Amino acid sequence: MNPRTGAIVLAAGFSTRFGGIKLCAKLANGKTVFSQTLQNIITAIPNSIIVTRPEVAKLLSIKAGTDSSLHIFKGAESGMGSSLSYGIQQIRDWDACLVCLADMPFILPSTYSTLASSLTSERIVIPNYRTKPGNPVGFGKKFFPELIALTGDSGGKKVAFDNPAYLYEVAVNDSAILMDIDTPADLEKFSAS
Repeated sequence: MNPRTGAIVLAAGFSTRFGGIKLCAKLANGKTVFSQTLQNIITAIPNSIIVTRPEVAKLLSIKAGTDSSLHIFKGAESGMGSSLSYGIQQIRDWDACLVCLADMPFILPSTYSTLASSLTSERIVIPNYRTKPGNPVGFGKKFFPELIALTGDSGGKKVAFDNPAYLYEVAVNDSAILMDIDTPADLEKFSAS
């Protein structure tokens, strides 16, 4: 893996459909959705940052100042695109990054490693499971200006679709790239998979 490849973990959502902060929900192994997701990411990509909002940071027991990878975004209500833009602005010397969602605790560390090693500074990497695209999506630094320009709920997939010539699809044998948790039913269903 390129040593200047990192991961941005987006953890600033409002869990509207979940009926509570889904990142704090417990998995069968006793870990929270967030802690399991983060563990899987940093096992594969030690160079990572977390973008969250103040209320969620308190609940996740992480504090700005004590964790240099934590970045508090006070404009999270603007949408995922705004959170991603903020996250990209926090990185200075990366050649590429994986944009990871904090509500995907079942993605294997090996999948993160495979995607990170496929990244270059001029490539957009999208994982596919049985031809279905999923997350995380990786971006080379060539696309950082476009990611910084995002606003509202328009996320990184817009940048990917605007640059089809640079897309690099990676087939993975990990159905969890399709399993983001939006509702308690999702958590129950995916935990049983």
